[in-house]
Amino acid sequence: MGARDGILGGRDVEEGKAASNRRRWLKSRERWLVVLGVVLHAVYMLSIFDIYFKTPIVHGMDPVPPRFTAPAKRLVLLVADGLRADKFFEPDSKGQFRAPFLRNVIKGQGRWGVSHARPPTESRPGHVAIIAGFYEDPSAVTKGWKANPVEFDSVFNQSHYTFAFGSPDIVPIFCSALPHSSWNTYPHEYEDFATDASFLDQWSFDQLQELLNRSEGDPRVKQLLMQDNVVIFLHLLGCDSNGHAHRPYSSIYLNNVRVVDRIAEGVYNLLEGYFKDNQTAYIFTADHGMSDKGSHGDGHPTNTDTPLVAWGAGVKHPKQLSHSSHLDTGFRFVDEHMHNMPTPIEWGLSSIERVDVNQADIAPLMSTLLGLPCPVNSVGNLPLGYINLSEADGVEAVLANTKQVLNQFLRKSQMKQSNSLHFKPFKPLENYSSVLDQIEDLISIKNYDSAMELSLNLRSLSLEGLHYFQTYDWLMLMTTVTLGYIGWMIYVIIHVLQSYTSLPENLYRKKNQAFHLKKDNTKVYLFGCLLMVILCILLLVEHSPPLYHVYVTMTVFLWTQIFSEYPFLKVLWEQLSGRKFNCAVTLIASCAMSIFILEFLVNSFTERKLYTLCFLILGVVAAFYLFYFVPGKSVLPFFIWMSCWFLSIFTLMPAEIPDNTNLVVASGAMIILIGVAGRWFYLSNKKSKYWLEILSYNKQIPRLPNLFYLQAILVALSSIMVSLSTFHRTQKQELLALHQLINWSVAGFSMVLPLFSPTDLLARLTSICLGFAPAFLLLSIGYEAVFYSALSLVLVAWILFEFSVFCLGKVNISSNSVRSAEDRVIFEYDERCLQLSDLRVPLTFMVLFNVAFFGTGNFASIASFEISSVYRFITVFNPFLMAALLVFKLFIPFMLVMHCSMWYLR
Repeated sequence: MGARDGILGGRDVEEGKAASNRRRWLKSRERWLVVLGVVLHAVYMLSIFDIYFKTPIVHGMDPVPPRFTAPAKRLVLLVADGLRADKFFEPDSKGQFRAPFLRNVIKGQGRWGVSHARPPTESRPGHVAIIAGFYEDPSAVTKGWKANPVEFDSVFNQSHYTFAFGSPDIVPIFCSALPHSSWNTYPHEYEDFATDASFLDQWSFDQLQELLNRSEGDPRVKQLLMQDNVVIFLHLLGCDSNGHAHRPYSSIYLNNVRVVDRIAEGVYNLLEGYFKDNQTAYIFTADHGMSDKGSHGDGHPTNTDTPLVAWGAGVKHPKQLSHSSHLDTGFRFVDEHMHNMPTPIEWGLSSIERVDVNQADIAPLMSTLLGLPCPVNSVGNLPLGYINLSEADGVEAVLANTKQVLNQFLRKSQMKQSNSLHFKPFKPLENYSSVLDQIEDLISIKNYDSAMELSLNLRSLSLEGLHYFQTYDWLMLMTTVTLGYIGWMIYVIIHVLQSYTSLPENLYRKKNQAFHLKKDNTKVYLFGCLLMVILCILLLVEHSPPLYHVYVTMTVFLWTQIFSEYPFLKVLWEQLSGRKFNCAVTLIASCAMSIFILEFLVNSFTERKLYTLCFLILGVVAAFYLFYFVPGKSVLPFFIWMSCWFLSIFTLMPAEIPDNTNLVVASGAMIILIGVAGRWFYLSNKKSKYWLEILSYNKQIPRLPNLFYLQAILVALSSIMVSLSTFHRTQKQELLALHQLINWSVAGFSMVLPLFSPTDLLARLTSICLGFAPAFLLLSIGYEAVFYSALSLVLVAWILFEFSVFCLGKVNISSNSVRSAEDRVIFEYDERCLQLSDLRVPLTFMVLFNVAFFGTGNFASIASFEISSVYRFITVFNPFLMAALLVFKLFIPFMLVMHCSMWYLR
């Protein structure tokens, strides 16, 4: 590091007033760069919402009334929130099935299958798919999946009346603005993860029973219940809450499956005894599943596979299979599962026909059973395998479903065409009207098979057309944002080359031109402004959203700044192309190594085990480098070696973190021991010249002399609270307010203390690690607490390694008599140029940055982290606060890496 690379070279230190002015100018410019970088990344992050989170909902379509008689007068929808398909269908350890009533329904009265959900597998998106027939308006994520950013149609809207009982987070989404509905929810305080939540399911059943009892004395309620096209919706939250709190393999969760089955039986007996007309259809399903970790949200089969059972009026009876065929037809459900998947033998249902559906298909199924128009925003395909209709009525039902999807396509096409200067239509549907006429002709001559085939094909093309217009602007947006990010990277590289290397001075001396001082960029800026204006006018004419203008303006601005540095870039290219061959090879090799590491990081997103290999190699290489090049004998090489190997263990461990409170408590003791060792090393090496140089000892009296002992006590207290809070919550099924207060206080207070630590290298790093430890321990449930210690050790090892190499470089330069006095002046002022070998520092930072995020899970999916991590702070369901605590836990290792890198840059 100390030796010159021969490519970027050395740089003179400006003295006196000129040096002071340059430093002030550089600070001012970099403040502007920081502001620009924050604004740029904030703006471009918003593009995610315009590209991937754009609402699929459009208005202005008329419902398509069906042309057949309704098979059922009323429909009951039972949704068991968080119920996994396998836990529902499989037997328990004694061979007894957990849902005997619904299994009897499958075998004797109705149809069954697996409903495939699409990520995000959350409660609101799942219910929207079931009840409204489309995959959630992604912009609802900004409102915590609780509010409707855009109003939409649903089966409840189309019904004559809807009765709904259940969670305050779900029922109001569909019924709060629905005049023809009666609904009730329990208080938010009931959703406490410290309790057995199966009583919430019983609450919903009790509300239905109370409604029927009340109707005997209330003629209005009786009239509402007895009319046609009535929907009764029960939301059963117990499995979801118990899955989060106790995991889906726990006895509490599995018993909740039995509770749900008893409620389904109770609802069936209650309503059949009340109406006595056999005109009620029943649908039982779930909004999403539950992973083994007690979380959901991603596309894992345990989250996307949910049970579906339908029976009653208008539903086909079971069909026995003589043999099973599982050929891959190429069809894929929304969760990428293939069609005709084999039924697991342990389910005991292989002899009964299974009809799998996409989750959004349930909405047109319910609408058809009631003889209602499909919700106007639905993208579901009517599953004919469930409905008992004549051949003619079946074609009419599919045609109504097709026209409803086609109307959405036509509306989106019309909206886009009216705002586009150069409209590109979806060509496969240019002759849709003639196809509709052909279908009507086939129906009139009773050629139902051909009419069905054409209807299904037209519906498929309409869905493709909807996707086409949903992604119509993707190419333009992705190109603009990609060019913007590339422009930002190039702009920052130019700034670094001009401000922290000798290139401007060297090029000036060799070329004898002041391109770096004065540049005539009038034409460049004029062209950039003109291009901005033209593009913004085009976007304005097309009625593009305001953010589209911001994306384009930001990208054009960055590239205008880059082209304004054309003289510098031109001379830089001339000089680099004229260098010796070995310099070119060094530069190319460094770039190739950088690209290799970046590709390594990209692949590590899906294969965490790569980090194990990385740190096994890194520990050996770094240790041997220091062993041979650092003067004197030192324990540092061995410490670096062992730290890297210790950290390499964790990316071999499963992302599903098992509960282990004792390990978390032991991790607290480990952190204290690490702090004690760091403190002892810090105090015992003050007289060593070698360590005095590396550790940057400060002789000033610390502001809080006993800070270390206070931080160690807080770490110990947090370990004790981990044990106490967990024990009391599991035994008494509650989180004491006193425990909650202590946990919040310890976590918050401890993070402030590092601000008062000494400025010495090792003392400050030790204080930072101890400062964030209590919060991380209180948010830990297993081995990730040990990961914190391992990462802290590696960060300390990294900083000590870099400072050792830095000091080695200074020794090499001062001992080389060939070096000019000018070089010694550079290091006397503690300044030097960036060299090509300095690429090692940001690349190492990026590796550690990613390890901090991916070391104990997959940061790309927050569902890979345990929600039970927050139970020592809060147990009552609060999605924003719980998500904030989870994200904060993920960011603690990241903040450690940031603090260490900032210390090095000092």
